Amino acid sequence: MHMLVRHKVADFAKWKPVYDAHLPARQKAGLKEEHLFRNAENPNEVLLLFSVEDVDKAKAFTASDDLREAMEKAGVSDKPDVYFLK
Repeated sequence: MHMLVRHKVADFAKWKPVYDAHLPARQKAGLKEEHLFRNAENPNEVLLLFSVEDVDKAKAFTASDDLREAMEKAGVSDKPDVYFLK
């Protein structure tokens, strides 16, 4: 199972260190980053592909206050699109 996330950030250079620091929370949720992409036409649009160990834990993570706070701190500027893929 995989999870694909797409969102825009105010400034990729500001977003990336906050994203990197949040690694332990992603690991605890059973998520492993497979790919991090940036839109070639808009480098502040980020797409992330994760492998998922446990879908329920991943869904709980995406709805968590901890993630919401990290996204605010990192400058996520729109509501993320999240897709679970088989």
